[in-house]
Amino acid sequence: MSLSTHVLNAATGRPADGVSVRLEAADGTLLAQGTTDADGRIKDLPAPEPGVHRLIFDTGDLSPFYPEVTIAFTVTDPAQHYHVPLLLSPFSFSTYRGS
Repeated sequence: MSLSTHVLNAATGRPADGVSVRLEAADGTLLAQGTTDADGRIKDLPAPEPGVHRLIFDTGDLSPFYPEVTIAFTVTDPAQHYHVPLLLSPFSFSTYRGS
């Protein structure tokens, strides 16, 4: 299993470079942290065990309304790749299960 993320700044239509991201277990234990690259990606997050996890994006530099965005997701099959992207605009955000 592997885990990756991607942040796209919808206001500019460009990848969001330099966004700090934390991976936490359901109990709040910090599992990893990183910063998005020039393409808005973090490709090498450690594979979490099955269960609920959170990606917490520090978005204060991109949004005047959302200082951070938290995406909770469930790992059910440790053999699969999980890609959890974030599409962010100043006053809204969305996510989906990527490939």
